[in-house]
Amino acid sequence: MRKLGPLIVLLAACAGSAQQAKPTKSLYDRLGEKPAITAVVDQFVAKLAADQRINARFANSDIPHLKAMLVDQICEAAGGPCKYTGKDMRTSHTGMNISDDEFNALVEDLKITLDQFKVGGLEQKDLIGALAPMKPDIVGH
Repeated sequence: MRKLGPLIVLLAACAGSAQQAKPTKSLYDRLGEKPAITAVVDQFVAKLAADQRINARFANSDIPHLKAMLVDQICEAAGGPCKYTGKDMRTSHTGMNISDDEFNALVEDLKITLDQFKVGGLEQKDLIGALAPMKPDIVGH
């Protein structure tokens, strides 16, 4: 059985009460649309660069391109009007052999960044839920 670690803990912590009403706005709207997503991504990438557990993975990256792709990916995953045009996750991570620990470090950095921006628990849960299915295409390839 594969250990999912902090990702599952994060999802459970963000889930809140099962009796919460379903929001009427899209996740994209609840996150503050593209300007807010862009601000979160800027801080998130800065956090990744400072994280010694995983910053070597980004040492040779085109950071402006990475940020633009992350903004579009999150925007699209959240139901916004953006269209992610980058490579699929399996293709872009093949040969990198990313470990569960590295993936979990990235998720932890995202959670810290979302907390810094005071993103609500439901929005965090919904965002992580939209991104979590990518893990099998990122880890171990």
